[in-house]
Amino acid sequence: MSGEAKDQKKGGIPRVALPEDARLATLAVREGLPPTPWGENSEALFLTSSFVHPDAATAARRFANEEEAFVYSRFSNPTVMMMERRLAALEGTEACIGTASGMAAIMLLVMGLLKAGDHVVCSRSVFGSTIKLLQGEFGKFGVQVSFVSQTDLAEWKAALQPNTQLLFAETPTNPLTEVCDVAALAELAHGHGALLAVDNCFASPALQQPARLGADFIIHSGTKYLDGQGRVIAGAICASAHYIDNVFTPVMRSVGMSLSPFNAWVVLKGMETLGIRMKAQTDSAAQLASWLEAHPGVERVYYPGLKSHPQHELAMRQQGGQGGAVVSFVVRSQPGADDGGRAAAFHVIDHTRICSITANLGDTKTTITHPASTSHGRLTEGQRQSAGITQGLIRVAVGLEDIEDLKADLARGLNSL
Repeated sequence: MSGEAKDQKKGGIPRVALPEDARLATLAVREGLPPTPWGENSEALFLTSSFVHPDAATAARRFANEEEAFVYSRFSNPTVMMMERRLAALEGTEACIGTASGMAAIMLLVMGLLKAGDHVVCSRSVFGSTIKLLQGEFGKFGVQVSFVSQTDLAEWKAALQPNTQLLFAETPTNPLTEVCDVAALAELAHGHGALLAVDNCFASPALQQPARLGADFIIHSGTKYLDGQGRVIAGAICASAHYIDNVFTPVMRSVGMSLSPFNAWVVLKGMETLGIRMKAQTDSAAQLASWLEAHPGVERVYYPGLKSHPQHELAMRQQGGQGGAVVSFVVRSQPGADDGGRAAAFHVIDHTRICSITANLGDTKTTITHPASTSHGRLTEGQRQSAGITQGLIRVAVGLEDIEDLKADLARGLNSL
């Protein structure tokens, strides 16, 4: 939770001695905290609620934030700090703060930055729970939100108001994989005196680093690719040390949407294999997307790695030439059906024998879901239609199984429609 600036305080927590030019794969394995005097090679797990101080005066300085030290695990814990430092290094930001979930990270972002009467411009294609949180929950407290096209910069610009403080985007989006121009949005936000937050859950820092494109805040659900094996719930905000230390940590200290040390440790270890997992899963997803695009039972495929994707060239620039591991597709409408394709989508999903029917993603196990009735089920039908979430849409988050087995798994349903 502490950034570079806090290391200058008395008793600053030491850093791992790594070369300044250490590359991403090295940082994913090595960044964190130095080992304890016991010399462990795998990072230690600190399951403790509080920390002991040598005397009352030292305790007073530490609680007053005059001396950097671990105080209470609601807002400072060595294992959590190791995860935060590692993720910040991968995203190319000064600092990071871990949270109990990805949604908790968005809640912390809004609580730290906004007040009643402030305005947010947000893509209408973001995760359904993000829409509900911004419009529904924070709407109760006077935060105003305008939803715009993910890809139309003119709509973002037209939605700006004098009280606009934040632009919020997700790229690629869930589940339609729409890609926004991060650098253009950053320029637009900063020109208006606002800030830009980017949810980087789908791509992860293995594919893109929004901070290098001008984003002020990077949001993560560590539950997804950072963990990588569907084990824990976790979230994070990556940003400058100023915002982490002076804006978000004080809110965390009061509100306590804290990341547990155990969950932080799991995510920490997951990041060690992030790069090789994302490479393998992305390669399989690209093959699956091409196969689906050629299947007669499929009406449309959404995947940034396909040349048919509207933002293909932008995605390749922003995501290091990789399309990511999530593929969504619309099942071809059946004659006489009047349910928008829901029955056909359910048919394909129910005929799988390998894919896990679950709304989570980022797992080594391939998952399949019907977004209109799961991840976006709490939205109204009008909101879903506006976001392009049709009843015939299926989302597949590709794991590490053999790609031919995954094709055969989907073919069972597609071939028998």
